[in-house]
Amino acid sequence: MSTHSPDAPRLLPAKPNLRHLKDQARDLLRAGDAESVAAAQFQIARRYGFASWPKLKFHVASLHEVGELKQAIDTNDLEWVKALMRRNPQLHRAPLGYGKNGPLTWVAECRVSWEPPTEARLAIARWMIENGSDIHQGGDGPLMRAALVGYRVPMMELLVAYGADVNAEWAGRFPILFAPCETVEPIPLQWLLDHGADPNCARAGRNQPGTALDMVIGTYSRSPQLSECIDILLRAGGTTRWNLPPLLDLLRNRLDSLSAQVESDPELLGRRFAELDFGATAARRLTLRGATLLHIAAEYGNLQAATMLLDRGADVNARADVDAHGVGGQTPIFHAATQHFDFGLPMVELLLERGADLSVRAKLPGHYERPDEWVECTPVEYAELFPGSQTKGNETKGSGTKTVTILRQAAAGG
Repeated sequence: MSTHSPDAPRLLPAKPNLRHLKDQARDLLRAGDAESVAAAQFQIARRYGFASWPKLKFHVASLHEVGELKQAIDTNDLEWVKALMRRNPQLHRAPLGYGKNGPLTWVAECRVSWEPPTEARLAIARWMIENGSDIHQGGDGPLMRAALVGYRVPMMELLVAYGADVNAEWAGRFPILFAPCETVEPIPLQWLLDHGADPNCARAGRNQPGTALDMVIGTYSRSPQLSECIDILLRAGGTTRWNLPPLLDLLRNRLDSLSAQVESDPELLGRRFAELDFGATAARRLTLRGATLLHIAAEYGNLQAATMLLDRGADVNARADVDAHGVGGQTPIFHAATQHFDFGLPMVELLLERGADLSVRAKLPGHYERPDEWVECTPVEYAELFPGSQTKGNETKGSGTKTVTILRQAAAGG
């Protein structure tokens, strides 16, 4: 039985049209459900949760203005931005940008058309700050979004020059420094540290409670720039709760040191690291808890480390620990097979060449949007759970299609 009340307010369409709303009011009038146009319009306003028709009209009109402002920003049209914001200063607080932090956040992100900030884009940011936009909106949302990509440093320089705080916490959830840690971007990471950002910014109770080094190690992004980011943070005095020499040497690609540790302690090849509660990526919740060094190399796509470990005797089909609920037991190829944009394909090919068994089954965590999902599967079936979807830029999110194809062929004996 439905618990939805017929009197509960409805959601407006994503792009509400005032003419369509007027037509709905006329339909009420023609059906005899309202005594006048004004009464019908009032009913329509209440239907969508507004106290009056004028308030509904104002809301719809403001959405059109916000759309115009976004288009003006996307086309780097400073004069259009000025005209819109001078006509309606409330647009400085319009729900635009990541987390709806505001138009300045959208300007700083340079998301359309994914390019370094042009002089025109910088001019828009400068004018908006000088004429009413809050540089600290959303917990320094503009600086946080600018810091995600290296080529946005000119925007970061402008924002900090106008007072943006490199040690702010975005929405109280994480420090600004975590933005380039999340995306594994060394250039803005170094820039923020050079301008006073604190790498040891752990705080209990926060959405992301750890340090910057914890964040860059535990992020879902996979990049060959990981070692550079870790080195930058270590030089800045950064600390991590995962202060395990074999782990850090592997992630930093310090293979001479890692090889020496394995030589002095051969049992390290088979050691399971129960403390590694990170490693989720590509929409899957699987972590490295209870995994071996070869699992870690497979997760981060470190071919040199994986080759060295295999040459030293690491088991290509070593299983991770299984917990009290029967979850775990995956082999390294499960980690390589489920990476964004075919990032794990070279590792998959190496592991297959070294004898990875595709018939192994394990009970593993499913999609991160389904926290109660657990699946029993082979490496091929696990990769097929995260095949991704085509984005507007025609990119594939989730496991790459080439990886899945190679796995299917190998499983079929091809």
